[in-house]
Amino acid sequence: MEKTDYIFGLRAIIEAIEAGRNIDKVLIRKDLAGGELARELNAKIKEYGIVVQRVPIEKLNRITMKNHQGAIALLSPIEYQRLENIVPLLYEEGQTPLLLLLDGITDTRNFGAIGRTADCAGVDAIVIPERNSATVTPDALKASAGGLFYVPVCRERDIAKAVRMLKENGYHIIGATEKGARPYTEADYKVPVAIVMGSEDTGISDEVLRLCDELAAIPILGQISSLNVSVAAGVMLYEAVRQRLEAGFTKE
Repeated sequence: MEKTDYIFGLRAIIEAIEAGRNIDKVLIRKDLAGGELARELNAKIKEYGIVVQRVPIEKLNRITMKNHQGAIALLSPIEYQRLENIVPLLYEEGQTPLLLLLDGITDTRNFGAIGRTADCAGVDAIVIPERNSATVTPDALKASAGGLFYVPVCRERDIAKAVRMLKENGYHIIGATEKGARPYTEADYKVPVAIVMGSEDTGISDEVLRLCDELAAIPILGQISSLNVSVAAGVMLYEAVRQRLEAGFTKE
């Protein structure tokens, strides 16, 4: 497991939630009995929309052998944002937003590298799902060279729902996939745009793929069938940068 700050014990986690600590997720023993404190913790987790994961006690013991009472909260070094708050704010600021959606990127180093490139390319926000995704950990921050401190990261329960919301708000959704019917350079990045990158092994999920306004492919000329996802994200983002600079866009 990555070296991550954590809080253990039922009462301590409840107090941390109430104090507004940035909690990445709470690990709870699978067979934890439903006592009063456990019920109170579950209620707080639900109230604050915190990600919870039921795990074997062995996983908790690998983090700490102290009296964790069957629950450990992993702390996040950043505060996650809500996409529903970011979208109107960017329009109010007069921006032509550039967002990056990561549909199931699970490798921490890839996620960090993408965060670094996103900051360099002036991305307005990165969107990740709550589950089956790398999160902002110390290792991810290190891989991003601190970039993930500067780009807002939105953590959404349902990436497909987030895509629908963006489409309703005038965003053009471009999916980066080898299934694309046209080269990535022919897509239009000069409008409010969200670029979707898929998981390292299976790519963009079918549901999100169907929601994309267009599918853009990066040409592959060698024997290996695909680029590393962090490299592919850089290719897509810097095509957006190229088009926007040529069009006279400036970044406030």
